[in-house]
Amino acid sequence: MRGRPPQGRRSAWKPATALLALLALLAFSAPPVLADGAPRAAVDRSEVPRDGRVTVTGSGWPAGALLTLLVCGQNMIGGTNACANADGRAVTTGADGAFRKDVPVPAPPKPCPCVVHVATVTGDSATADVPLVITGHPVAPLPEQGGGERIGVLDARLEGSSGLLTWFGAPPARRLVVTVANLGSTPAKNPAFRLGTSRGVLAPVWEDRPWRGTVAPGRQERVTLDVELAAGAYGDYLVSLEYGGKVLVEQPWDVSRPWGVTLFWILLGVVVPLAVFRAGMAVVDRVRPRPPVTPAVAGMAPPAARGGPLPWFTAETDPRGPDPG
Repeated sequence: MRGRPPQGRRSAWKPATALLALLALLAFSAPPVLADGAPRAAVDRSEVPRDGRVTVTGSGWPAGALLTLLVCGQNMIGGTNACANADGRAVTTGADGAFRKDVPVPAPPKPCPCVVHVATVTGDSATADVPLVITGHPVAPLPEQGGGERIGVLDARLEGSSGLLTWFGAPPARRLVVTVANLGSTPAKNPAFRLGTSRGVLAPVWEDRPWRGTVAPGRQERVTLDVELAAGAYGDYLVSLEYGGKVLVEQPWDVSRPWGVTLFWILLGVVVPLAVFRAGMAVVDRVRPRPPVTPAVAGMAPPAARGGPLPWFTAETDPRGPDPG
């Protein structure tokens, strides 16, 4: 029949058609290869029932690296607290940086959206999250975090001491040194902290203290912030650190009284009146009249020696009697 290809040509087309179909299927089913060579992971099923199993594969990881595989809720924005840590699995990558591991799917402690979190334990830090729908597990909206980062404080202390000038009323100053950790799944770039100082029951006075740097997921950094009070401040103070509307840490600060200022006012209260008194006495000594001075004559005795009347008695009432002369 015209238009129908010969039987031999028709048989030659069958393997070629099958090969093209197989290549197309592989092209659409295989995960895309990342151009930058970043570690990646995939699951054999996007949805699995609770208490089921899923096969996790990966490539592009460091050769011979030890990895942990965890099933986590809330996209792991709360760190490993949102993961089923007791049912996690560990795997070592091959020489080509690939791995394959069957992982149980228990109910994570947080609701979905859920992920399979893959992270390195040894070697360079690397992570990858694969979305996973767990049938039968609750689903809830993600909490507001301002991103996938979640900053927590591991350690905090006030460093520094008061000097001699502080004893005389100079502003007290300290350094708040905190060790922060990122418990989230995305880096915290240039976190904007707020530093507050309060005395007694008064509300804190807040000021913005952005920190230049990046806290990678699962990593910790040392943050140092300067704290300074007003001149002459003393008493029980509280230094607070806030991030994302949440107070992370509070450190008490007992500021000593500036006794040098008190001593200064005491000395001022004594010295000034004494100086005024002495100045006044000097003025009085200058302006008061002085008695005339009688020049001494040779051979003449002073009036008292000549037996003259005393200055406060008359000649008639002089107790010494009449002048013999």
